[in-house]
Amino acid sequence: MKEVIYYNNLYDLYGDLLTDKQKKYFEDYYFNNLSFSEMAENYNVSRNAVFKQLHIVTDKLEEYESKLKLLEKREKLLKVIDSIDDKKLKGKLEDLI
Repeated sequence: MKEVIYYNNLYDLYGDLLTDKQKKYFEDYYFNNLSFSEMAENYNVSRNAVFKQLHIVTDKLEEYESKLKLLEKREKLLKVIDSIDDKKLKGKLEDLI
């Protein structure tokens, strides 16, 4: 489950950098909970092709994060924001993220 949340967070940050095809595969698997078999049938490809495509997508998302570190920075900012007592300031900072 942790892995799914991790990839969903990466997708939220970097999804626009993926091709339309990659987005469809990712969304079908991670958001719509389709199996490899269901996706293979929908796209008229083999289960192995679906597996490879999803592996490519997750590798790309991890590569973007390793270079840009947006998720890491966001998590650090959330920790700092959580420690702030001023509710007005806290709300404004949360809106920025």
